[in-house]
Amino acid sequence: MQINRMFETIYLLLERKSMTAGELAERFEVSRRTVYRDVESLSAAGIPIYMSKGKGGGISLMENFVLNKAVLTEEEKTDILSAMKAVGAVNCNSTDTALNKLSSLFGEKSTDWIEIDFSSWSGQKKEGETFQNIKDAILNKKVIRFFYSGSNGERTYREAEPLKLCFKGMSRYLYAYCHLRKDFRFFKLTRMNEISISEQNFIRETPVNIFTDTVSDMKYISLKLRLSASMAYRVYDEFDHYTMDSAGNFIVQTEYPAGKWLVPYVISFGSGCEVLEPALIRKQVCEELKNMLGNYS
Repeated sequence: MQINRMFETIYLLLERKSMTAGELAERFEVSRRTVYRDVESLSAAGIPIYMSKGKGGGISLMENFVLNKAVLTEEEKTDILSAMKAVGAVNCNSTDTALNKLSSLFGEKSTDWIEIDFSSWSGQKKEGETFQNIKDAILNKKVIRFFYSGSNGERTYREAEPLKLCFKGMSRYLYAYCHLRKDFRFFKLTRMNEISISEQNFIRETPVNIFTDTVSDMKYISLKLRLSASMAYRVYDEFDHYTMDSAGNFIVQTEYPAGKWLVPYVISFGSGCEVLEPALIRKQVCEELKNMLGNYS
């Protein structure tokens, strides 16, 4: 508690230039003696804080003082401000205020070398609102209720214990314990609808490394694709490793989690993609394309 109080004292003095011991004591609901002890501790730590008596006197910091001179390197300061800017992309309402406070403490405007926006190009606000509601449920350990549209087209009512929000493969997910399935599940935020936060609490612990810890439980399919040169932009966006054949096509060998989503994903490449292996996925793609043609007959 003392550390937090002293940190806020520095911020207040940077913002207001000077405050009396009485003002600080009232702010933190402590005695003036405690304020004086805080000033002594800050001074001993190398913070140039001083007290002046008389009219207009009070507790102040030396002019031109910035926090990083006493604590942080330039690189550390830049990393912190950049990280805070990235946090702002996930719709945390207090981020701008926190960023401005840290910028003030560091004695400069926030760094501006990176800009991050997780929202879609369509400008939809639904996912951001969903993110904020789920974040509140996670922090307060409240069970949430919602309707979920699965990749199999089924819409089901779920109750879940929200544990962690995740970002992977250009999408945001909720990792939660699902009461319906009685197991842990990933839920894609864009497929969650009519979310409500219940009054029911849960006590389940939040896992530390979800993607690392769950990868061994997933079933993967080894996929070999031939992608035409016209698909170069997709290859560069989505694959790390590939080779080229004599005709200038890309040959991609990769692994994906098994699921009904895989065939629609392959079809999204259009005529620029051919499944070479495995035969089962190749057959499933052919069947789905025939079904698609039926819509236009």
